[in-house]
Amino acid sequence: MRRPAALRLATVCLALALALPAAAQLPGPAPGPLRELGTADAGRGWDGVGRLELGGRGFCTGALIEPALVLTAAHCLHDRETGRRFDAAEITFLAGWRNGRAAAYRGVRRAVAHPAYVFGGAVSLEAVSRDIALLELDQPIRLPSIRPFDIDFEARAGDRVGVVSYARGRAETPSLQELCHVLARESGALVLSCLVDFGASGAPIFSMNHGVPRVVSVVSAKAHLQARPVALGTGLREQLSVLRQALGASGEVRFQRPSELAAPPVAPAPPVVERDNIGARFVRP
Repeated sequence: MRRPAALRLATVCLALALALPAAAQLPGPAPGPLRELGTADAGRGWDGVGRLELGGRGFCTGALIEPALVLTAAHCLHDRETGRRFDAAEITFLAGWRNGRAAAYRGVRRAVAHPAYVFGGAVSLEAVSRDIALLELDQPIRLPSIRPFDIDFEARAGDRVGVVSYARGRAETPSLQELCHVLARESGALVLSCLVDFGASGAPIFSMNHGVPRVVSVVSAKAHLQARPVALGTGLREQLSVLRQALGASGEVRFQRPSELAAPPVAPAPPVVERDNIGARFVRP
């Protein structure tokens, strides 16, 4: 089996300092530990999560939501150092990648970011809410061991969620954090107690209701809330509908469920402080 080129951590997570309204400043339950999914048995049911290789410049995480569609973060489509948009042909999806092998290898035929997403623009919760992209694979994945994940649009403060991701220090195997919580929902973005790091951008955030994981969000950034590390994720209800329309407009594509609406990070640029209309304070890396 071929190995992907250079393992450098990509454009993976923005680093933000965050101050939210009092509703989001509750301590909340402590998040659970990360569990390595390093064997086929441990990873059973999670092989629809994969590593995205990005033009030899790094990686992100993505999740299969249909046999030929992968959901990830929009900023993963750009080279962090230059801002250049990767061509679809430069992106590879490695489903269930662990210890040098993938359960399936696929190229990407088309990549569509949210039309209102601006790479390198002002950082705000509203911008985070649009940090989402769909990748159409060059061939569908139709293996019994790799099932696409369903979507769950409802995620409220206090809900239990989990994350499966690749990241710095654990690039060769996915890890599951099965227990973290939604701390707040603001401006279309989710603030979560989940622990993420560079490489986890685009990782699926799952509702864990009734023992069936469904994707409720995508990791966009890491932040700090009252000195506590948190994750920021996109909302899906409106954003996924917009993405589907954008993908359809760029060429005919048929959906199975049409009813469902990198190397260590480079030295940071001088901080730029932005404020949004809810008083959140962000420090852009």
